[in-house]
Amino acid sequence: MSSGDLIFGLDIGTTKICCVVGEPNDEGGVDIVGIGSHPSQGLRKGAVVNIERTVESIKRAVEEAELMAGCEITEVYVGIAGGHIEGRNSQGVIAIKNREVSPQDVERVLEAAKALAIPMDREVIHTIPQEFIVDSQGGIQDPVGMSGVRLEAKVHIVTGAATSAQNLIRCAHMADLDVCDIVLESVASADAVLTQEEKDLGVALLDFGGGTVDLAIFSQNSIKHTSVLALGGTHLTNDVAVGLRTPTNAAEEIKKNFGCCLTSMISEEQMIEVASVGGRPPRMLSRMVLADILELRVEEIMMLINRELMKSGYDDQLNSGVVITGGAALLEGVPELAEQVFDLPVRRGYPRNIGGLTDVINDPKYATAVGLVLYGLHKEGGQAEKEFRRRGGSGFGQVLNRMKNWFKEIV
Repeated sequence: MSSGDLIFGLDIGTTKICCVVGEPNDEGGVDIVGIGSHPSQGLRKGAVVNIERTVESIKRAVEEAELMAGCEITEVYVGIAGGHIEGRNSQGVIAIKNREVSPQDVERVLEAAKALAIPMDREVIHTIPQEFIVDSQGGIQDPVGMSGVRLEAKVHIVTGAATSAQNLIRCAHMADLDVCDIVLESVASADAVLTQEEKDLGVALLDFGGGTVDLAIFSQNSIKHTSVLALGGTHLTNDVAVGLRTPTNAAEEIKKNFGCCLTSMISEEQMIEVASVGGRPPRMLSRMVLADILELRVEEIMMLINRELMKSGYDDQLNSGVVITGGAALLEGVPELAEQVFDLPVRRGYPRNIGGLTDVINDPKYATAVGLVLYGLHKEGGQAEKEFRRRGGSGFGQVLNRMKNWFKEIV
């Protein structure tokens, strides 16, 4: 199998690093032909804190995916998240040349919309068109060829800390990978788990990961709001470890196997075995104690997200409700508790409209990685020009396209 025919997504997360290999099929979709996953030890709250450990985890995940797919992975689409991510809406206006909208006019109006005062330590990650307005006619998705004298564009601009993106790129390069593009994880996950009807009617997507909860609001088939909350599944694990006085590794297993974040869903008679610290013998505790701990933290996270929904101004447009994906979405009781907080219908988001290894990939924790592959497929048919290349195989990078100013000199 030729690597040139394949698309590779690399989800560098707080708890795991996942690499997914996709092959475009004849129906215009993608078949998953390889997947590799390895625990992540070099990130905290979505940001790299230990480059060496992160690089090692990337290499392990990539090797596993290469072995399964029978190919060599050289270029990837990388997801980015973290508390430094900010989204804002903007608008640009230009005069239409020759009274007919050309592709050059669209480029100019998007550049005008991007003309915001952005601090020196931040860079634009995405400029996502919401709608175009030709003269007074709005709701236009593609204005090319239309007649008019005035073209407006409403866009959603996602910015992030330049250093965080640089560190992700550096880690990929040190693992001998070129980076095709950096993609906001909630944007990627949306491609994998949301239906077209949900995007049209209005939906909030929550990517509930290990270190962050990424929020993306869609309405009228365009993204309206994005934000990142620096809380996630690792905070649940830490709460369990402290509350039950058990080692962190044991707390993670207890959370996965017996965790439930809604006390009304379990009975007081259920007991679980809890490992002790310092060589002490394990103890038997009521599962209700575990549920009390998890319910408090998950409810806090959902309340913070609900506050962000109201602050966005789009809380009354979520006619399709809320979709929760990511590894922490598998915790029992999460959709039910979210419904109580949001007063909206809630479902778990699983990767959809894909072929190949569907039984392996059918898990919310793989939504971002699958979404990165789909993003690569949609971007120029999967033949996107590489924007970040290794230079001389030394592991350093040079930006070739829209983020070329992120790091002109990396020493």
